[in-house]
Amino acid sequence: MIAENLLSNNIIPLRTSETGEEALGLMSEFMIRHLPIVNNIQLLGLLSEDDILNHDVEEPVGSYDLSIGAHVRVRTKDHLYEVMRILAENELTAVPVIDEEDNYGGLITLEDLLLYFANTTTFREPGSILVLETNRHSYTLAEIARIVESENALILSSFVSSNPDSTRVEVTIKVNVRHLQPILATFQRFNYDIKATFSESDYLDSLKERYDGLMAYLNV
Repeated sequence: MIAENLLSNNIIPLRTSETGEEALGLMSEFMIRHLPIVNNIQLLGLLSEDDILNHDVEEPVGSYDLSIGAHVRVRTKDHLYEVMRILAENELTAVPVIDEEDNYGGLITLEDLLLYFANTTTFREPGSILVLETNRHSYTLAEIARIVESENALILSSFVSSNPDSTRVEVTIKVNVRHLQPILATFQRFNYDIKATFSESDYLDSLKERYDGLMAYLNV
């Protein structure tokens, strides 16, 4: 999945002649804190809510000093992981997209990105989540996959995080089964530390208990 597949043209970029007040209105309407400024089809930069508040809202945004330049953007052929990186590193609610000729092509909002991942099979398919910890030098996803598959399950997604000052890595995986005990026992036999588990069935049971408790309270 690349950036151009998630491109939205619903949010019209700002022109240099538009005022900070008009920009705040658009930000409020689309529930974002960043908007691109363009000159014709050239991306000039990204206007933030803070930029507006640091200037006269009645002045045109073309006169503002932008804290986020035109270098903060992605290209249409960039993978969505790159989009995610740019959004996270710059704490953005939206990122502009340019084409191969460096022309402005549209916008991807943080909400668009989250909705895309939330609607993928990985997140929608029932299952459970395990958080494992192991030594960095002995980590291998192939072995983790083999352990899961030995218990007639499949890994739907995985994520690895680590601290440069630590010799340990944390591996988060989602599997396509709800009952984790056989898988957990096998991981423990292979000396993996189980940091946490999140079972969908346990969550639903807990949610039902809370719902029943609320109904009982309302009926008092």
